[in-house]
Formats: sequence, structure tokens, C-alpha cells
Amino acid sequence: EWGAEVELFLYGAPDTLPPDAATNHARWAAMGEVKQLDEAIFKAPHPVQGDAPADLYIDAVFGTGLSRPLQGEAWNVLTYMAGRNGQNLVARTVAVDAPSGLCLDSGRVLGSPAPGLHKGGQAQAALTVTFDSPKIGHFIAMGPHVCGKLVVRDIGLGDWRRTVPLRGGRTRLMRRGGAGRMVRFPTTTLVTPSVLVPDERIERERLRWRSPLKEAVRAHKYAHGHTLVLSGGAGRTGAARLAARGALRIGAGLVTLGVPESAAAEVAPSLTAIMQREVDGGDQFATLLEDTRINALCLGPGLGGARANALVKTALEARRPTVLDADALRCLVEDDEALMDLLHPDCVLTPHGGEFAALFPDLALRLSQPALEGPGYSKVDATREAAERAGCVVLFKGPDTVIADPRGIIGVSAGYYERAAPWLATAGAGDVLSGFIAGLLSRGFTPLQAASTAAWLHVECAITFGPGLIAEDLPEILPTVLAGLDG
Repeated sequence: EWGAEVELFLYGAPDTLPPDAATNHARWAAMGEVKQLDEAIFKAPHPVQGDAPADLYIDAVFGTGLSRPLQGEAWNVLTYMAGRNGQNLVARTVAVDAPSGLCLDSGRVLGSPAPGLHKGGQAQAALTVTFDSPKIGHFIAMGPHVCGKLVVRDIGLGDWRRTVPLRGGRTRLMRRGGAGRMVRFPTTTLVTPSVLVPDERIERERLRWRSPLKEAVRAHKYAHGHTLVLSGGAGRTGAARLAARGALRIGAGLVTLGVPESAAAEVAPSLTAIMQREVDGGDQFATLLEDTRINALCLGPGLGGARANALVKTALEARRPTVLDADALRCLVEDDEALMDLLHPDCVLTPHGGEFAALFPDLALRLSQPALEGPGYSKVDATREAAERAGCVVLFKGPDTVIADPRGIIGVSAGYYERAAPWLATAGAGDVLSGFIAGLLSRGFTPLQAASTAAWLHVECAITFGPGLIAEDLPEILPTVLAGLDG
């Protein structure tokens, strides 16, 4: 219709097409030739007519719902275009819904021998156009790496809510735009396990960040919560100080850093608004927790040492909202499941890939194996199972961070596409994230809300600051991010 010369290649036999596809095939055949997708297209230097390269290649072979790997001529052609045999046409390729072979339930490339990207081993595109809403697979695992730029186009469906079946008879609740609005979850009760699909468009008015503070103008500082962060010994206090700063900046009314006596002199000069208390072991920690105004705990960043297990045990027995990261997660692994049994619904675990594999080796193994058919086993599946097993919220870190609670509710906070911030991969950034979560727990957020909100704001801080970011910059740029959300 726009005057372009178009060649159409069909993968498969026309007489096997379903009714709608057969109708469109007949309409196209009435206008021009429909060619077979076969090795004949390799007789020219480019898979188009003659010696002239095409200006654009549209991959519309497979889209959503794919359940098997690419094979035959479809694999030959699409992987040739992606760089197999040295020919790379990715820059001129547009995919419809997804590059063929990508499972949009899992972000896995079906049939790929390993989770990573292999040159020419899978279809890729410079631009992927999907419709109405993005899909989970666009944001996790290999999805962002093979899709190029992602564009979502409206096709007139409007605001909608529907359920679709998941494996095992479970259901997934999908709400247009509701997923990447990671700062607030829908106020309606979700009675079935669900997935909230990411969306780059953040509906900022739904954050309503200013409301909790502006509606509490007469409140005492303790009304905004008191976060306690435990630190490691001398030479290992930096991570906990980063977490404490994050908790303070995100709005906790008070933040206390519990440090062993050996580190007191090291820490004191760097603290102003953050208070300091001596915590050498479990007994001192338990005494400190007699102050019931301390309503959220953060353990792990730099904790280290033989005292860590006793501190984690004391924290879990107190049954207050608790963030466990880094060394605290190591304690869960090393203590023969005794500490795992103490986990409760007000906990948030924040493992990266290696820590997740140590905590849940069977789930990590499944995640590392090839996805031979769809829907592939995904990071969403693994995180959901981990949360159900642990009985608390699990935030599985990465550029495709997945958050799950024991009810099966899932959030995805992805730092890809317009929200890409590769400079966030810097030492200490995860410690700040733990502090963000703990501070929000102090302010009364549920564990799922706190983890999801913190993950979204963490990326937003990195985007706002830009390249050159170090971990110390994250808490300091947060007020700018929050002010922008108020606008």
C-alpha cells in the first residue's frame, strides 16, 4: 500500500493453514506470488530477489504461543539472517510479536543449548513490534537481547482484564499496563496466582508517593518507622552504611546501624543522621530488639563473621519485617535448613544468581537447562517456586529482576529498553537496594510492595543519574526521583 516491492515467503504448505491464515493466503495469492521458504533463497548473496539486498526483512513466521524450537527451513533462513555463516541482517530485521523461536512465556530461545546468546544460533531483530501489551518474555532471560528495540502498538482492545491458563491449571491475571507499574500494585484482591506484565510507561499518578508523607504532617518521626541495619566488623562496614543511607533516604523516620565494638571507631565519623548502637552478638541484638519501635531489620550486607548465624537467628525469631541479603543468605544455606524454617511472611530475600543457586539449587539447575519446548521454564517460574518454598517474598536480582510472594503473585522490574541502566552493575548497588526495601518496610509497605517499589526506584535512580554512577549516588539522587514522581 505504501509502494514498496514486497516478496512473501510461506513456511509450510498452504493446504495445512488454519482458516484465517488460509483466507489471507488466498488474498495475497490473488495479488502476487507466494513463495516457499526454502534453501533456494540462499542462491543469491542475500535472501531476496537477484543480487539486490532488501531494505527490510520482516520475521512473522512464529509469534506468541510457540511450543517447539525452530527447525528446517525456518531455522536455516532466520539464523542465516542473524549471523550464521557470517551474514548478518539483524539491523534490517523487524519481528512481529517476537523473533521466531523466542518463547514469550519464559524469554527462552527454544532449543538453544544454553541460556546465553550464540551468534547466529537464534533469530534476532533490530525492532520488535508487539500489540496491546508487552509480554513477560520480552523482559526476561534472552527476550531483551534478541528483540532489539521493543514497540507496543494499540490495536483497539482498550483497557482489559482477562485470565489465561497456566500449566497445572493455575491462572495468570494480566492487566494492561499494570505490570511495569512496579510502584503500586492493583488495589483489588488477587485471588489467584498472577503475573504482572512489565510496561515501560509508568502511570506516575498511581504512585501517589507524596500522600503517605503529606497526610502525616503532624506525625512523629517514629510514625515513619525505625529501621535497624546490622553491620560487619572493622573493614566490612561499607555495605551496611550504604543500606542504612538507602533506608534513610527512602523515608524511614529513624535508621540505626548496629555495629560490633571493633568497628565502632571506623563507623562513627561517617554517621550524622544515622544512629549507632553496639551489636556484637545475638544477646546484644535481642536486647536492642526489646525496643518495639524498631519495626524493620536489614541483615546481610558486609555482615560476615562467625556471629552472623546468631544474628540471623535472632532477627527471624523476632518476626519483624526483615530483609536478608548477601551474608545473611549464606547463613540460610550453611545452617542445614534450621534458619530456613524460621523464615516468615514478613521476610524479603534478595539473592543474585549465585545466591539463588545456593539457596535453591534444584530450581537453578532447571533454569540453566535448555528449553526444548514451550512454555520454557523461566525465571518467573523459579522465583515463584522459591517464594512458595521459603514462605516469604523473594526478589531474584538481575537486569530482569523478578519479585514473587508465597501466594504466587509476581512482579517484573526490568532494566531494559528505555529503562536500560547498565551502569547500575556496580559494587554496593545491591546493598542500597536492601536499604530501600527495609526503609519501605518501616514505613508500612507490605513485603511485596516494598520489594517491588524499591526495585523500580532503584533502576529509576540509576537512569536519572546516568553513566558514572557509583553506589553512593543512588540514595543521594533518590530525592530528585521522588520529586519528579510528585510532579
